[in-house]
Amino acid sequence: MMKVLLAGAGGQLGWELQQCPPDNVELVACTSADLDIRDEAAVLALAAELSPQLIINAAAYTAVDKAESEPERAFAVNADGAAHLALAARQVGARMIQLSTDYVFDGSHSSPYSSSEKCSPLGVYGTSKYQGEQRVRAILPRQSVILRTAWVYSTHGNNFVKSMLRLMAQRDELGVVADQLGSPTSARTLAQAVWGFTAQPQLQGLFHWTDAGVASWYDFAVAIMEEALVLGLLPAPVVVKPIRTCDYPTAARRPAYSVLEKSTTWEQLAVPPLHWRVALREMLAALPRG
Repeated sequence: MMKVLLAGAGGQLGWELQQCPPDNVELVACTSADLDIRDEAAVLALAAELSPQLIINAAAYTAVDKAESEPERAFAVNADGAAHLALAARQVGARMIQLSTDYVFDGSHSSPYSSSEKCSPLGVYGTSKYQGEQRVRAILPRQSVILRTAWVYSTHGNNFVKSMLRLMAQRDELGVVADQLGSPTSARTLAQAVWGFTAQPQLQGLFHWTDAGVASWYDFAVAIMEEALVLGLLPAPVVVKPIRTCDYPTAARRPAYSVLEKSTTWEQLAVPPLHWRVALREMLAALPRG
């Protein structure tokens, strides 16, 4: 059996990872209440006690706009916390999988970002995640996987899909940004990809994973409405209007284009990609009713 320590078990990905661990995995899942990754001594002590063969860091500060006004907290979790877990992995000779984000890029491209592209984050959240990547790779240069993903949603927790469903049930019309492009990603398929890395210990370095296809937030919202209507999750259609980023100002700047190139990851993992719309349909069908 492989003992795996999971940090961030209370989040979307952490929850999904607990639903589908491989048969050969003994999973020790820690929420932020169980393990505060900002506390280096606590992280090192737990790793020494458990002696895991793999540490998965699904813990993150993900409040993109709020990060602009509380950068210390974002860096404490996304950079320092990641480094503490990497130090713990090095201490016990474990491998580590660190989750990261498309927001490490500035969005100036018009074609998918490869894992070797130069990073240039626009805000505190992306910068803190990028610093986390760098620190993990410095501590574990040959024993770590950095897995970047994007636009994650799940039946569990708060996310864009569930927010749209709530707003669509309350309003007759919504405006959604149409000039930011990315790839919606089900936390369920992302969890399967993460577990795919556990079966291939020779893989290390930078990788990208999202569901297949490209969408704007507007496209995503329209698809959510259409699929929800078919499943009976909404009583009636809602008018969804495309708006520009400049019409919806936020504290943090977001990349206009953050599609990740992931064909290499798809080839190396025995996890077939799903188109984001198929994954969305499956997630909506799994939502609790009532």
